[in-house]
Formats: sequence, structure tokens, C-alpha cells
Amino acid sequence: MINPYDQYRRIATETADPVELVLMLYRGAIRNLEVAEAALERRDSSQAHESLVKTQNIVAELMGTLNLDAGELAHNLHRLYDYMQRRLLLANLRKDAAPAAEVRGMLTDLLATWEELAQRYRAARAVQPALVGVRGAA
Repeated sequence: MINPYDQYRRIATETADPVELVLMLYRGAIRNLEVAEAALERRDSSQAHESLVKTQNIVAELMGTLNLDAGELAHNLHRLYDYMQRRLLLANLRKDAAPAAEVRGMLTDLLATWEELAQRYRAARAVQPALVGVRGAA
């Protein structure tokens, strides 16, 4: 039997625009880090490992979405994601919540920035049809 929540998530992912996909990745990484940190506090190594690995996979996906030909910003994000990967590995090896919390803080800041960009992107798309006089073109 198909889980309705999983089906909804799959459809949402398949139909999301690229900006929304990035937001979904950040939110997923943050959520997994919250679970990992709580697991580390409880000394649940198995749950912590699983959540940290999921976060590493998400950060790897974020790295893979970068167009390094696009300039310095992409290279800076790549270096930041690489640093996050190393901190997540350290958190997992040492079963230490501090590096995980550090990465969660960075991802939270980046999410806030991307949410602002997404608002501007949506606003620009909403204005565009009015400028060209076409209904529903967005």
C-alpha cells in the first residue's frame, strides 16, 4: 500500500520549480539535523548515524546542483558545502552534536536567504504576464 504522505512528497518534488527544490533540500537537511542532534543527546548512535548520513546526502545533492561556471558565488557555496560535509562526518565519527548544530545554523541562515530569493522570484514571475499582456503565462 502506498503511503499518502510519501506519494504527496513525490508529486511535490516532481512538480516543484528549481528554487522550491532547493528550499525543500534545505528544509530536509535541517529537519534531519534536528533529529540527529536529539538522537546524539539520547546517545542513540543508530538514529544519529542515519540522520547524519541523510543530511550528508542532501548536502551532496546541493553541491551537485551548483553550476560552477556561473561564477564566484557558486564556488563559495561549493566550499561551504564541502566544509559542511567535513563537519557532518566529524559529528558522525565522534558522535558529537556540536558540529551538527554548527551545520544546522549555517543551513538555517542559507534557507532564510533562499526563502527571500524565492519570494522575489515569485513576485517577478507574477508581474511578468501583466507586462506582456498574457493571462496565465508564468
